[in-house]
Amino acid sequence: MTLSFEVVAVEEVTAQFTGGGGALDGFDLMSPYVWEKDGERQLLVRAVKRPRTPDDPTGVIYSGRCPEGLHFAIDPVPALVPGPDFTDAGGVEDPTVVFSAHDTLQVFYTGVDGRREQGSLLVAQGADLRSLVKDRVLLKAPEGEGNVKEATVAQGADGRFRLFYEYARDRASRIGMAVGEGPEGPWDVADDPFTVREQSWDRWHLSTGPIVARPGQPPVMFYNGATIDAHWRIGWIAFDPDFTRVIARCEAPLLIPKPPEHPGDTDIAFAASCLDDGETIYLYYSVEDRWLRRASIRMSNG
Repeated sequence: MTLSFEVVAVEEVTAQFTGGGGALDGFDLMSPYVWEKDGERQLLVRAVKRPRTPDDPTGVIYSGRCPEGLHFAIDPVPALVPGPDFTDAGGVEDPTVVFSAHDTLQVFYTGVDGRREQGSLLVAQGADLRSLVKDRVLLKAPEGEGNVKEATVAQGADGRFRLFYEYARDRASRIGMAVGEGPEGPWDVADDPFTVREQSWDRWHLSTGPIVARPGQPPVMFYNGATIDAHWRIGWIAFDPDFTRVIARCEAPLLIPKPPEHPGDTDIAFAASCLDDGETIYLYYSVEDRWLRRASIRMSNG
């Protein structure tokens, strides 16, 4: 099967507090998770104080909404904050929205412990973004691994759900997968769905990204890959309908950030979520771990 993707536009995504007060000045923004509900686009985003001191959290999660998906009005009260439990006392990061069988809003997120040493995958849930209650730990890293984070959830043709996540091993990030009967789990860890490629742009680090699954088409993940010096780019990979094997994978990155303008700027493009209207895929991502962008992508199947 031949798949191809074309980036037809890249636009800036803004976030400004409701009722005035300016944008989220003094914060870096990353991990934009966008979805559609009741005719508008809703957003969860990780905000990190700039510059961050050792006592500052690694992230606070804010929510917002807008009609067109580019200029979000942000609720000044965060949707999720660190603590009080030690498991996420150091910071909350990487939100992913998952709806349960009862239409309950679930947010899978990364909790960084109070020592800023370990990340685990946790879930909060509620009727809406303003009533989220932290529930439980979904996955913790086993011995010898670390920092379970960046959840992506997809359903296979067999009806079972797959939970993709980033984890750390041997000074590198990898993508793991767990299988469950429903979006609430429980989750059984399976083999990694794919790994790095030598002599390629994704030869050292891998991290999860959003999945597009059109009827009659293979599910495609827009994943993140990097070299050993953490030059992150966004690529794509396609699976069979049950996520048991890879059937296609890009050779070159789909999205590459502009070169850093100032010393100390990071060279990062990192995918977080996407919307698909059947014609255009709208991919939300961050650049330099500071700014939000939306790429409009066309997919064709040869």
